[in-house]
Amino acid sequence: MRFAIIAPPTPTQKWKENFEKIAPHISLVIGSKTKYPEEVLCAMVWNQPKGSLTAFKNLKLIFAMGAGADHILKDETIPDHIPICRVVDPQMAFSMTNYILMALLNYHRSWYEFQASQNKKHWAQFEFFERPLRVGVLGIGHLGMDAANKIHHLGFPVVGYSNSPKKTDFPSYTGNDFDKFIEQINVLICTVPYTPKTHALLNYKLFQKLKEPAYLINVSRGSVQVEKDIVKALNKGLLSGAFLDVFEKEPLPKNSPLWDHPKVKITPHIASLTYPKESTCQVLDCFDRLEKGLPLLQQVSRKKMY
Repeated sequence: MRFAIIAPPTPTQKWKENFEKIAPHISLVIGSKTKYPEEVLCAMVWNQPKGSLTAFKNLKLIFAMGAGADHILKDETIPDHIPICRVVDPQMAFSMTNYILMALLNYHRSWYEFQASQNKKHWAQFEFFERPLRVGVLGIGHLGMDAANKIHHLGFPVVGYSNSPKKTDFPSYTGNDFDKFIEQINVLICTVPYTPKTHALLNYKLFQKLKEPAYLINVSRGSVQVEKDIVKALNKGLLSGAFLDVFEKEPLPKNSPLWDHPKVKITPHIASLTYPKESTCQVLDCFDRLEKGLPLLQQVSRKKMY
């Protein structure tokens, strides 16, 4: 029995080190090339090349090395009968929420303006202020709900929106009530998974529904946003700023106008970190449950794509 890891070099090395500590009895294959493809029963993947799993004819389980699984589901060479699971880690929610809070509070307290004043050695004591915020969290699943709850407990007005009704301590909307959600806010935090329904969701038509300029924080997927529409909305005053961790193409091309836009802050897809030790334990637990015929706790719905 062998497990395979197909991912970029840095996460591959971290997962390999943890896997060898926790499960030294299971042989690892790094990449899709091996002399023993028929022995690979589980593949742990992130942005795997299309068709890279086809050689593993006895594959029983595919595990996404992160919260999203869209990179797996877009590969039509993967047989439908193979279950797909993903990391569901409270520590990931901790990282994601802290990132969102960092972006939100820096905007709230005019941090970037004070930083610019410091660069000029200018004492700007009474020139900037606490911006009043009304926060909307678009996508209150595992990660979005954690962020929304903590923002709510900080005392900010919060509303949420999701595909299915959620029990919340703050107002939340679903279904045809999206306009009610979007009209109440001046900060839009996007945490939706990528699906055909969320493709290009953050577009100019949506930004036009805002009742006042909003600050956009996107930590979901690059394919959820339309970058030319974000730039247009910033220039037209529909958005007051944007804090972006994901992009249509990654790494973000050097000729992208987002790099130099004065109202845009950029990080290189690092908002939510995967912790290899916990994730390795989840892989092993999923495979053990699969072998015993038990329900898989982190299984992805191919229909919902999350």
